[in-house]
Amino acid sequence: MARDTAVPDDGKSGGNSPRAGDNADNNTIIDRRSYLKLAGATTAAAASAVGVASAGGDGYDVITTRGQTIRLGNETWENKLIDCRNGRGITIVVEGAATIRNVGLKGLFRGGSFIFSITNTGGTVTFENVYLGDGANKSGESFVHGPGAVFYHRSANCRVEFKRMNVQGFPNNGFYCSNTAHGGSVHWEDCYGKNNGVSTFRCAGRNDSLKNCVAYNDGTDYSTSNGSWGNYSESHGRPLWVWSPGTTNVEDCHFDAGSYPSAVITHSGGSVTLNGGAVSGGTQGSVRQNGVGSNPDLSVPEGVPTSAEEAAGGEPYVEPWTDQYGVEYIYEVENTSDEPVDYYLQVSEGGFQRLDYEGAVVDEDLTWTGDDKAAGRVEPGDTHCWGLDEWLVDVTIEDAANADARVNESASSLEWYPRDGADGDEWKNLEALLGLEEETDEDEDEDEEKPPEFTYEVEANEDDVEYFLEAKEGADFRHDENSELIYVSEDGTRAAGLLEEGETHAFTGYNVDAPAMLDVTIRGDGAGYVNDEESALGWYPRPDASGDDWKDLDELLDLDDQPKFTYAVEANEDDVEYFLEAKEGADFRHDEDCERRYVSEDGTRAAGLLREGETHEFTGNNVDAPAMLDVTIRGDGAGYVDGEESALGWYPRPDASGDGWKDLDELLEEPDRENTILIDGVGARGETKYEFRVSGSIESTSKQGASIDGDTEINGDTASGYLKGWRDAFAFSGDLESVTVDGEASVSVNGEEIDPSEYGDEHDHVLTLVGDGSETDYEISVDGHIETIAWDASFRNASIEGDQTAVGSIESGYQRFRYSGSITELSFENGSPSVYADRERLDPDDY
Repeated sequence: MARDTAVPDDGKSGGNSPRAGDNADNNTIIDRRSYLKLAGATTAAAASAVGVASAGGDGYDVITTRGQTIRLGNETWENKLIDCRNGRGITIVVEGAATIRNVGLKGLFRGGSFIFSITNTGGTVTFENVYLGDGANKSGESFVHGPGAVFYHRSANCRVEFKRMNVQGFPNNGFYCSNTAHGGSVHWEDCYGKNNGVSTFRCAGRNDSLKNCVAYNDGTDYSTSNGSWGNYSESHGRPLWVWSPGTTNVEDCHFDAGSYPSAVITHSGGSVTLNGGAVSGGTQGSVRQNGVGSNPDLSVPEGVPTSAEEAAGGEPYVEPWTDQYGVEYIYEVENTSDEPVDYYLQVSEGGFQRLDYEGAVVDEDLTWTGDDKAAGRVEPGDTHCWGLDEWLVDVTIEDAANADARVNESASSLEWYPRDGADGDEWKNLEALLGLEEETDEDEDEDEEKPPEFTYEVEANEDDVEYFLEAKEGADFRHDENSELIYVSEDGTRAAGLLEEGETHAFTGYNVDAPAMLDVTIRGDGAGYVNDEESALGWYPRPDASGDDWKDLDELLDLDDQPKFTYAVEANEDDVEYFLEAKEGADFRHDEDCERRYVSEDGTRAAGLLREGETHEFTGNNVDAPAMLDVTIRGDGAGYVDGEESALGWYPRPDASGDGWKDLDELLEEPDRENTILIDGVGARGETKYEFRVSGSIESTSKQGASIDGDTEINGDTASGYLKGWRDAFAFSGDLESVTVDGEASVSVNGEEIDPSEYGDEHDHVLTLVGDGSETDYEISVDGHIETIAWDASFRNASIEGDQTAVGSIESGYQRFRYSGSITELSFENGSPSVYADRERLDPDDY
């Protein structure tokens, strides 16, 4: 049984990690769509040179992305529609004084780089009437921020003019042009951008300028479900970001920060002058304003294209199936074998339309449609064709080697399904859907041989225990006990129940395709047994298990018809403490086993400690809604009720019990710190620096004559400090995970001397930057993990993004980082510090 990739959604929110659906080489193949649109022999040379698929009715060429690179010299490149809906990328390198005119990018861009990269070193590069507005995500790029729209390379040195451009939804900058600090200039006029991560307009040259441009952030969803944007989201980028040296001149432009802290920001000594226009969201840095209003006009400037087809210069391109049937996408299943082929389709929303496109045969007796599903049986030599308007979330084609599947006439990649939102496989029974079940012969042997049986038992040792069992199709779970606390699904593949202390529930099933079990979840102090042998619970879930979405015992057993709600607390930066109180009967619950979380016995109170980036979520009964009485969040955090941001200023309510119970140490009953670590520098010459991390908690101690002074710092599970001829000691719980000592000192744990090199081998390399006297910003990425060193200058001058990237600045001295894996990115905005990996000197140009 094979699975397929999703239909792209032209910029709407979609599933995770979309992949290419069009693998055709347009240098050698002209498909049916291309033939229908071929305008004449004049485009043939261009088609073979750059992968043009066809020509539009008003003279524009259609280029299908396939990971190609197009290089432009001193030429005019115009009237191009770049179709990237298959998920493939494209890179256009501007090496000469080129004019790029009337170009549109159609579909969500999922490539692995900037679309346009400017390296020209003389003359003027012109962009005019260009549309890059369908958005992008980083599924095709491992770099921290993902793909961008336009990049001005550090080696470039030319004048670039951007006129009437529309750029939206790129995670790694809309226009990344801060390398004008090293030469050349950029000039925007009548350009429009929004929701570009990091920044929309980014520049640095003294002669850079913007005129009559718009940039802002709002709630538009282009599709961020394919991975993190490196601490940026679609609505979290700087509309205008000016780097050193500046000063950039801005005339009659309109910027709105949205949820980002500032709309106009300068960096490292850069400056900008705003003349006229309007700004909402404030400014940061050296920003001079002359006659600037506070109510920006965020409409699209006149003449800026609003679609790829409009930019390409002709009437909006209409696919043949859209023109003929009024649908956005077609899905074809062609039987290439001598045996029937069954298939099942599900769409994110909407329904399916049977099509006779290109002679397809869609027999109603062999096809079935539901609200958001379709299925069918394709006879040998036939093709089924369906029209749809939204994303496919599931495709299953049985015996896929015997069929060709196509999305909008491009080959589908069948391994990508199911996506989020799919309903699973339970409905995929074509015999039942079409009413084709064969009648059983009354004389058929009723004692047909079945697979061997097995039993699965769950036992509660103490307190109440919930359990959830899942087995392969055909297992046919059965139980003998008549209990309202036991659930078995209609198809017999799932069982669940509630046990009281000392009780046991037993199920019998067929050991189909042994072993039959796919998943076992036991919540509470319980145990599982297979045929009286203890079950290896750590082996579950297996790869084919359906996940945890169905594991809601109240819903399965209909034990509680009270409406539910969730309250989630998220830590933005640093550690966050939180305290929640709800009305009686709310019965707070959580699924995660965490020592830093507390719930009162009556379920009305919850509290916990969050690390940066963590979220704790509680489910409760929405008694006498709203159920919440009090929310206290200490630190940079936020609360969410059913996914919507909580109005924290509304608390506490009059019936709240006050703050007397809000002592997190007492609630969490901090475990005894039974271990002692001693860093002993007695008699050592010079200063010794140290850092260590444990799996529990830490506090200073004066054991063994150690001092307690201001040279030590404890941050959660990590401690660091300085010694000069004496010793420091700490009590801690849990295990010692890493320890680093720079200087002359011995380390002992519980009186036994240890070798620090035997701890913390996760970060087994050291990266060193040595400044050259000129301030430079740097970015370092690895494919493992990277961290600063507590006593080092990196601790003060760098920040870590997503565990894999360090961003900071250096002028003189040195900074060091511990890391694992290999270095994948090493870049500097200016300056040329020396770089060493362990003892090997690196050349940044190699990265």
